Amino acid sequence: MPKFAANLTMMFTEYPFMARFAAARKAGFDGVEYLFPYDFPVQDIAQELATHQLTQVLFNLPAGDWAQGERGIACLPERIDEFRSGVENAIVYAKALGCRRVNCLAGKKPDGLSTELANTTLVNNLTFAANRLAEHGIELVIEAINTRDIPGFLVNNSKQAADLIAQAGRTNLRYQYDIYHMQIMEGDLAKTIERYLPIIGHIQLADNPGRHEPGTGEINYPFLFKHIDALGYDGWIGCEYVPANGTEAGLGWLNN
Repeated sequence: MPKFAANLTMMFTEYPFMARFAAARKAGFDGVEYLFPYDFPVQDIAQELATHQLTQVLFNLPAGDWAQGERGIACLPERIDEFRSGVENAIVYAKALGCRRVNCLAGKKPDGLSTELANTTLVNNLTFAANRLAEHGIELVIEAINTRDIPGFLVNNSKQAADLIAQAGRTNLRYQYDIYHMQIMEGDLAKTIERYLPIIGHIQLADNPGRHEPGTGEINYPFLFKHIDALGYDGWIGCEYVPANGTEAGLGWLNN
């Protein structure tokens, strides 16, 4: 069975954020991830990780004004300085939390921005971020997200992510493969994971439809977990799902 990390943005929301670390450990998780740590003092998060002996697996680079609907700024030419400042902030948090991997959200392409310029800006930002993160032994991943949940998101399939990684040409830049998003966008999960395994740095999951826990939708997760194991993937799988009826009540899949 793969290594699973609880996503504390979506799971254990029955508790305040800082109490979710204890809840994740009690439920049997060894690692945690979440969207962003920046609203909380880094020392407080580090203390929770240490107290509950949890590995900080992943978080995202700053991604603009999330509350106002922004979902990343890496493809926006007028936000390059903000992006670079965000990279520096992420480095501070990653080092303090012992986190070896951060994710870049490309963002939504505005109607007035050409796809060519958006891609060029994204590649340049990925190159900058990967170079800075490499100085601290940190890996960068780029995620593809389905355009049903986030219309207009620039990076939305595995080939596109692989092409961006090839263009940036940095050995510490890899692909964050989200099973839920890619089931919607391209399907053929087992073969796609196998094809892109050499560049996959992190995997996330949720079932479809509904984005709930494994076993609530159409994806054959028992088969897929065995397949991922057989491929030799030894990284983490982040549980980025919305529990259907409470987090603890929906964890039966984890013990099967």
